[in-house]
Amino acid sequence: MQYKTLGKTGMRVSQLCFGTMSFGSRADRGESQRMYSICRDRGINFFDCANVYSGGTAETFLGSFIAAERDKVIITTKAHGATSDDVNSRGCSAKNLRLSLEASLKRLKTDYVDVFFLHGYDSDTSEETMQRTLDQFIREGKILSIGVSNYAAYQVERLLRISEVKNLAPVQVIQPMYSIAKRQAEVELLPMAKAEGLGVVTYSPLGGGLLSGRYKDGISRAQGRLVENEKYSIRYSGSFYEQLARQFSLLAEELGIEPAPLALRWVMNNPLVTAPIIGSANAVQLEQTLKACTLALSKEVCSRIEAFSPSPPPAHDRSEEQL
Repeated sequence: MQYKTLGKTGMRVSQLCFGTMSFGSRADRGESQRMYSICRDRGINFFDCANVYSGGTAETFLGSFIAAERDKVIITTKAHGATSDDVNSRGCSAKNLRLSLEASLKRLKTDYVDVFFLHGYDSDTSEETMQRTLDQFIREGKILSIGVSNYAAYQVERLLRISEVKNLAPVQVIQPMYSIAKRQAEVELLPMAKAEGLGVVTYSPLGGGLLSGRYKDGISRAQGRLVENEKYSIRYSGSFYEQLARQFSLLAEELGIEPAPLALRWVMNNPLVTAPIIGSANAVQLEQTLKACTLALSKEVCSRIEAFSPSPPPAHDRSEEQL
């Protein structure tokens, strides 16, 4: 396992981050423990979580797994999504962030989290309020660094400028969606992260399973999240994704490589990505995905993959300047 510095935090993290969204949902406690143990045996020291995963069960599982080695792992959690029917149990208000963090720390059985993410942008809360709340958490030692997930580049830059002007702790990590199926991050988020020295922890490297080989014969004909989960159905609907799933699977067959590690390796090859988040429902899937660590892709293979999903145009739309 290789390790990289997470932005300017100084923390060294494994080149893969294990996402715990399946803990307590698709994976019971025993299977979750097996996957955690496999990750640790393979050198993964980076684990991503959120307060909304399995209604808090994912944090509870993760907290019990890391208890004996808390100082050896880097963990994240998040706040923003609704955790109850109460009108204030959502968003990034000072109240909800405070309550969410305190509840997460209890479930995780730890005094601090290494990265605390705002899980989404909250237009109803002033950015300065968010920054001051997070800065206070750092001063209290309850979080070590600040991250944002699902933010546009301009929203991150606004937070960075506020922290600079007000002398508050800045955002140090971003968590965008990124795969060969979803390349929008290449337009502004990844270049911004490079310019600002931010850590980049991307999610959905397999496109919600689209690139796993399961949908080679069509999305509607298979089983999985793209069919069963409305959010994923919307995110990956349309002829482009149907064609991409088929073309990518056929290329993987031609190369003699399983689709999942092939898709993951393509993301890992991007030098602007610190660590993609991998997720699995069971130990078998995890072992298959981890083959990406020993996989080498030639420039020719990368070019063939990228031909299925061309880079989006630059932010200023002057495509001729890319030549």
